[in-house]
Amino acid sequence: MKKDVAIIGVGQSPFIRGYEGSIRELAFEAFKEALEDAQITPKDIDASIICSAPEYDKQRTPAGLMAEYLGLNPQPTFYVESVCSSSSMGLRVAYSMIKSGLHKIVLVLGFQKMSDISSADSQERMGRGADVMWESPFGTMMPAYYAMHARAHFEKYGTSAEDLAHIRVKAATYGMLNPKAVYRKPVDLEKVLTSDVISSPLKKFDCCANADGSACLIVAAGEVAKELSEKPVWVLGLGAASAPLTMSGREALTGLRCAREAAQQAYEMARVGPEDIDVTEVHDCFTIAELMAYEDLGFASPGEGAKLIRDRETYIDGKIPVNVDGGLLSKGHPIGATGGSQIRTIVLQLRGKAGDMQVKDPEIGLVHNIGGVGIYGNVTILGR
Repeated sequence: MKKDVAIIGVGQSPFIRGYEGSIRELAFEAFKEALEDAQITPKDIDASIICSAPEYDKQRTPAGLMAEYLGLNPQPTFYVESVCSSSSMGLRVAYSMIKSGLHKIVLVLGFQKMSDISSADSQERMGRGADVMWESPFGTMMPAYYAMHARAHFEKYGTSAEDLAHIRVKAATYGMLNPKAVYRKPVDLEKVLTSDVISSPLKKFDCCANADGSACLIVAAGEVAKELSEKPVWVLGLGAASAPLTMSGREALTGLRCAREAAQQAYEMARVGPEDIDVTEVHDCFTIAELMAYEDLGFASPGEGAKLIRDRETYIDGKIPVNVDGGLLSKGHPIGATGGSQIRTIVLQLRGKAGDMQVKDPEIGLVHNIGGVGIYGNVTILGR
């Protein structure tokens, strides 16, 4: 495991419904916190990578806007987009830029302000993340796509709505502890199971909510990280993969091939396996997404993911703690900021600074971040 690129600063705005400021002000909240964490100034940053999903605001080139507002001119700035996995992909780009020798300190900033448009408009835009000729014109939207995955998993493995409800209960349990989460209230099994059906078999509490938020990472070359940071968190493994845009092009709906491929790459690069991971953040945009992640990442065999949650093995004191910050289901899902928030959580865990959400003495953490309905898969492995 080479230790030559590290994260030395992290920041995140609170994730909320209805941020009153502009996107630049929203981004500044995470940026300021990350700079203070890394104890550097904007002048120390060699390049910036701005990450979001387009069409949620009027700004045509957000990278240029952010570089100006955050005082990062004349350093180069780049825009990276892979919808929900944009800021994890941004970390991959930053790692590559540092490894190439072009830059020594790179900022990765993800943001999204989703409240400027209605929920219906937001769903329509997300639906257009699929094929605009053969799928989205027929009304397919994110809940419907993941409902297909849930139905396939139910039929092949006997998974139930109650299995998924246990995942939502766990998310609420830890969302209550996260001061930056949208939802901080308890949810019991009955409430999940009796909530309104959104797209059968998925109900209201099986689905994450849109949110406004930003997240920021300061990434540095090894020699710089050792000079600047008392507790750098090292990038040990990176995996990225893609899958056909259309659901009809997928070989199966009981898991995400892009996640499996990305996980294998990351494990090989880090020279670890699923059994070595101490704490994990997975992309739980829907409860079925978390269940599939257990299996795609190798924490459970295909069809055995439900047993992990029923046995509470993915709770904070279980065999493999998953989403002990509440996950997307409780934090909310501001698309471009989601991956950065997940990475921030693992960085804090590995530093021993996660507060009430702290897992006992973790050494290696993993982030699983999916773009679209399994179109892009990113897996990041971090270590102390």
